[in-house]
Amino acid sequence: MLVLTVGSEARTRKYLPDLPIARDAELVCAERGASNDDLLAAAPDADVIVADAISPVDVRLIEAMPNLKLIHSEGVAFNAIDVEAARARGIAVCNCAGVNAGTVAEQAVMLMLMCLRRALEGDRAVREGRQIALKERMMVEGFRELGDCTVGFVGFGAIGQATARYLRPWGCKMLYNKRHPLDESLENELGVHFASLDDLLATCDIVSLHVPVTDETRGMVDGAFLAKMRSDSVLINTARGDIVDQEALVAALEEGSIAAAGLDTLTPEPVTLGNPLVNLSTEAAARVVFSPHVGGVAEGMFYRAHRTIWENIARLAAGEELVNRVC
Repeated sequence: MLVLTVGSEARTRKYLPDLPIARDAELVCAERGASNDDLLAAAPDADVIVADAISPVDVRLIEAMPNLKLIHSEGVAFNAIDVEAARARGIAVCNCAGVNAGTVAEQAVMLMLMCLRRALEGDRAVREGRQIALKERMMVEGFRELGDCTVGFVGFGAIGQATARYLRPWGCKMLYNKRHPLDESLENELGVHFASLDDLLATCDIVSLHVPVTDETRGMVDGAFLAKMRSDSVLINTARGDIVDQEALVAALEEGSIAAAGLDTLTPEPVTLGNPLVNLSTEAAARVVFSPHVGGVAEGMFYRAHRTIWENIARLAAGEELVNRVC
């Protein structure tokens, strides 16, 4: 079994599980950014491609690899893989669904707290000798405790549900919107209630995004979406930057039509200095918290993900049914 990995070789080798298939397979590693020509030169007869979540696996590469049987995302996202091209050739595409739910949920809660407590502004004030001035202003202006907030989840899969489990002990009221409502028993367990998207946006103090990137969701957080949110509400995105119309979010932040945003991901990646969200006015920038798309990359996630990948490769070698198959 010849396995081509596209991403960080150091990461691939660090998290390689102690499984017979991982010891016996021939492993070829290519760094992120390698061209199709480089990949084809390195492993033209690969049986499996394992690609990190932002490394493209396009139709040209898929059609040029005669032995390819499986393309596996290293993470949960698979929008960089040309799934239709793979399907046309009968090549399986799998992801690591659910392995990052807990760590992304932690990131979402952290961003909520940082936005509510104006953490970055506070850090700067202390470093610049303005601690008391900012403290006095925050006491007059006020800020909300997380437990007093109504949190709305747009999309409510594994990560959204993990976030709700973390938030429930805080006492948050929680609403969610997804295509098909959950069973009442699971709603009761999580402490959530289904709401239409319009009602959720109009009601919630915090709106947290948890949808995958599809033709339907790409750019869904547009001017109309943001206009339905409350002017004192906070937007949290730990999903994908493609979901947000960034120019529309810039306008909402500059106009004050939403209060703040906590963003773990922008588009495109790598993020450039020309991205409109990193070029906000000083006033608007103070109400935005960025993190470098690290919500899902804790150590434990990688150990779980790479074990999932290699167990799937073992299933492929044995002719068994694959798990987490998306096509």
